[in-house]
Amino acid sequence: MATSTSTPEAAPAGPEPRHRTLETINEQIAAIDELVGLATQSIRVFDVDLSQTGWNGVARSEKLAAFLRGSREARLEIIVHDTRWLESSGARLMALLKMFSFGITVYKTGAEAKGAMDPLVIVDGRHFLHRFHIEQPRAALGIEQPQDAQPLINRFEEIWATGEPGITATVLGL
Repeated sequence: MATSTSTPEAAPAGPEPRHRTLETINEQIAAIDELVGLATQSIRVFDVDLSQTGWNGVARSEKLAAFLRGSREARLEIIVHDTRWLESSGARLMALLKMFSFGITVYKTGAEAKGAMDPLVIVDGRHFLHRFHIEQPRAALGIEQPQDAQPLINRFEEIWATGEPGITATVLGL
């Protein structure tokens, strides 16, 4: 009589820890897509206006929707200096904001943070992309780097604290 012995499957391993420098905007776009794909709890974004790094792309929008559908606690927090690009050219993000208003907050930076010019994407407090300056394409990507992410989390929170409502899911009017 044959018996079947099964061993429990190990939990899937997380991504391999790594840190690297990105030299181009296209590398940043691919890295942000990877970061969004890793997200399970939170995505925190600071940018001048979101126009340069693929935030209105189909694949990115689908990944963001999957992230937000994954948990009622999933949060996408965005803070930008200027919301005009998002309002005029970010149709997919605007649609996500309407569909997942419970999980998305879009703020506009306050006067105290207008000098910030180093875009950030922080995922689950462990993974990040930090563009050193908006006028240069160089950025740092960290995967499974919670220690390196902590100063960026602090920076994001400082910028976020200056924020005021930028865009909401509903337009109120008379």
